[in-house]
Amino acid sequence: MYPNNKQLIHFMLCLCLVILSPRAVAGELLTPREDNTKRVLTGFPVRQLILPAVLVTYGTVEALAASRVRLLNYAIGHPILLHPPAKIKANDATQYFPIGSVYALNLIGIRGRHHFRDCSVILGLSALFMAASVNALKYTTRELRPDKSARNSFPSGHTAMAFMGAEFLHQEYKELSIWYGIAGYTIAACTGACRVYNNKHWVGDVSFGAGLGILSTKLAYWLSPAIEELLARKGKTLSLSPFYNGRHGGLSCSLSL
Repeated sequence: MYPNNKQLIHFMLCLCLVILSPRAVAGELLTPREDNTKRVLTGFPVRQLILPAVLVTYGTVEALAASRVRLLNYAIGHPILLHPPAKIKANDATQYFPIGSVYALNLIGIRGRHHFRDCSVILGLSALFMAASVNALKYTTRELRPDKSARNSFPSGHTAMAFMGAEFLHQEYKELSIWYGIAGYTIAACTGACRVYNNKHWVGDVSFGAGLGILSTKLAYWLSPAIEELLARKGKTLSLSPFYNGRHGGLSCSLSL
């Protein structure tokens, strides 16, 4: 049984109220701090959630609006429906470019905030949060794609992956130069635009996917220190490594007991 529009609207409004509440914006909810020998999660950098919250909210409004008033969905998407252009296939690869850039930079000796293993753990957590959220929403909302090829349009998985990687690249290299993040977000934006241009997604799908991707990475950076410490206390280590076979990308994961 699928949730109706009112249930989804209520859920998103509650989420936005929590994110943008005065106490949250003041920074009084969850940020990592040291407590003797144990790391305690007592706060979250909530101000950083404004951008993903705006993207997610806009995507939700677009998705739930009636077909005749879908704002940018129809202003941009409808002309493409009437005059389908030639497909751009590069977005199948560009969604992984920001992530690949982090590992490429490490390989040529330009180090980011974390070593290879640590940033792989963060990436693995980001991918887990993103994939779980995207697939849960795709097969719950069952939104029809603009080209009517399938009922899994909302949100855009390609866009979520690209923006997850762009935020990952930004977080790792923002202390060296802001241009790494700008480059990553430019590629991610082009990936999302291609999904609309290829008639595979509405603008709302892309907006929601972008917000979800950014949010997944921010959540992973917040949680990873506590997870690492928990595994260390139990004498376990977690390792992840990315892969790309020319068509599909992903992460392999191993946990030593």
